[in-house]
Amino acid sequence: MIKVNDTKRNPVTEFILMGITNHVKLQGPLFELFFFNYMATALGNLGLIILTYVDSHLQTPMYFFLRHLAFVDLGYSTVVGPKMLVSFIVEKNNISHNGCAIQLVIFGIFITSEVFILSAMAYDRYVAICKPLLYMVIMSDRMCYILVGVSYIYSIFVSLLVTIKIFNLSFCHSNVIQNFYCDGIPLLAIICSDTSEIEQIIMIFALLNLVSSLLIILISYMLILVTILRMNSSEGRHKAFSTCGSHLTVVVVFYGTLLFMYLQPKSRHSFDTDKMASVFYTLVIPMLNPLIYSLKNKEVKGAFKRIFKKLM
Repeated sequence: MIKVNDTKRNPVTEFILMGITNHVKLQGPLFELFFFNYMATALGNLGLIILTYVDSHLQTPMYFFLRHLAFVDLGYSTVVGPKMLVSFIVEKNNISHNGCAIQLVIFGIFITSEVFILSAMAYDRYVAICKPLLYMVIMSDRMCYILVGVSYIYSIFVSLLVTIKIFNLSFCHSNVIQNFYCDGIPLLAIICSDTSEIEQIIMIFALLNLVSSLLIILISYMLILVTILRMNSSEGRHKAFSTCGSHLTVVVVFYGTLLFMYLQPKSRHSFDTDKMASVFYTLVIPMLNPLIYSLKNKEVKGAFKRIFKKLM
C-alpha cells in the first residue's frame, strides 16, 4: 500500500488536472483524435500480445520481449489515456489524492520497464547476430524471464520509492497539476515542503536508467555493426540489418523524446513543452510501436496472414 500524508499534514484531498488545452472549440476534435489514438493503441498492442503468444513461429526470445514491450505500452497508455479523454468532456477534471498517487506509481512502473525491455531486446539482437550458434543457449527461457523479471522488480521499487517520497510531502501552493496526468515534475511544482531530496532521487534514477539502458543498446549495436561489416555476403548483411530495423526505429523515437525532455536547458524548460513531449511518448509512441513491428517485420506479417486464414 502506498503511504501518503493524512489530511492534517496535507490539506489537499484532490487535484485538478489541467488537461491538454483550455480552448473549448478544440475539446471535441481532440477527444475524437485521442479516442481513435487510444483504440488503435489498445488494439495494436493487444493484437501483438495475442499473436506472439499463439503463433508457433513467433515462440522465440525476440518475440517474447516484443510481447512484453506491447504489454508495457498498453499499460502506461491505459493508465493515462482514458483519464485524459475524460478531461475533454467534463467541466472540472478532478483526481483524488490517492488516485493521483496510484496513477503515478503504475505509470512509473510501466515507463521504467519499457526502458530496460528495449535494452534487453538490443542484447537479444546482439546475441542473435554476433553469436548465432550459441543463441538458444545464451537466450534460454530462464535468461529471458530473468531479464524481464528484474526489469519489473526494479521498476516497481523505483516507482514506489519516488511516489512515497512525493506524497509524504505537503501540497499547499495549489492543487492544480499542469499536465493531463499525475507526473512527478508538475507535482513537485505545487509542493511547499523542501523538495531537494526527492529532486536528487528523481535525477539520480533518471540518469541511471537512461545511461545504463542506452549504454547497453549502443554497445550492442556497435558490436552488431562490426559483425555485419565483416560479413562477406551482401544478402547476409541485409538480413542482419533488417532484423534490427524495427527495434532501432522504436529506440530512436522513444529515447529521442525522453532526451529532449531531460536535456533541454532550464531557460527553455516549460510545462507546455513537457506536456507536448508527454503526449508523444505516452500516447503516440505506444500506437506507433505495433505499426513499426507489423509493417517492417515479415514474420509478424506472415503470422497475421496465418491467423486471418484460420479465422476465415
